[in-house]
Amino acid sequence: MTRTRGLLTAAAVPLILMAGCAQPGEAGSAADPIAESAPVQDSTVLVRISQEGGFVPAGYAYGRLPDVTVYADGRVISNGPVPAIAPGPALPNLQMIKITPERARKWADDAVAAGVKTGADLGLPGVADIPDTVITATSAGKTQMVRVMALHQALPNDPKLSAVQQSARKKLAAFADDLTAFAESGSPAPTAWQPASLAALAQPYVAADDGLKQVAQDWPGPALPGAELSTGAGLHCLAVSGAEKDAVLAAAAKANLRTPWKSGGKQWQVTFRPLLPDETGGCAALKGAR
Repeated sequence: MTRTRGLLTAAAVPLILMAGCAQPGEAGSAADPIAESAPVQDSTVLVRISQEGGFVPAGYAYGRLPDVTVYADGRVISNGPVPAIAPGPALPNLQMIKITPERARKWADDAVAAGVKTGADLGLPGVADIPDTVITATSAGKTQMVRVMALHQALPNDPKLSAVQQSARKKLAAFADDLTAFAESGSPAPTAWQPASLAALAQPYVAADDGLKQVAQDWPGPALPGAELSTGAGLHCLAVSGAEKDAVLAAAAKANLRTPWKSGGKQWQVTFRPLLPDETGGCAALKGAR
């Protein structure tokens, strides 16, 4: 069984910690990773669908990746399926489809046609603690954005939403579903994607009361925890690239989400956050995470 790494509700967090353990390496990817070892031609974001907010831990909020990103040079990077095991693999399964720049621009045009327009009235449904779906699109030289609470979770007869708002939300949901489906199984087939740089989000390790034994691993990169990322949350960030990144990725591929990492005489909980092509500047790219 697989699932797509995306929305993580408050209820899902303890389930991950309490469910039975399996070895992440058993899932493996059939495709070889595509390494970004050279500068790309155009990393302008034309379309991005992401989740923000919701009742989630700080490490998850800063570490979550956009659902789908379409770049001007035709790369479409998305979250691929991961095993439905707990603890899950330490590394996300990022996949890429390469399309033409013309098709990439068409996706942006389609987003605007579906209602991605800054200031659009999409209402506030009667739900709580659900992340917002944020969709941005750059078409005809203009970037627009919508933020939709509970895009897929709101009831079709929610009394807090007008018929016009329901219709607008339905169009946006259809577009988001179409792009996500294309990214997951479109043509050409998706291949594994490996970033040029990686952020390690570290906080002091706290053993879970789930009866599962986790074996501490030696941290293969620069000393943890790195610079403070979130004031008061105890969350730090360390960015690696080049040979250091390769060493960290190799070790993380054998670990799970709850693996303790030993560095500087302490143990750390680490969330691995690949930095996307437009996310330059290392950890600074994650400062605005919500």
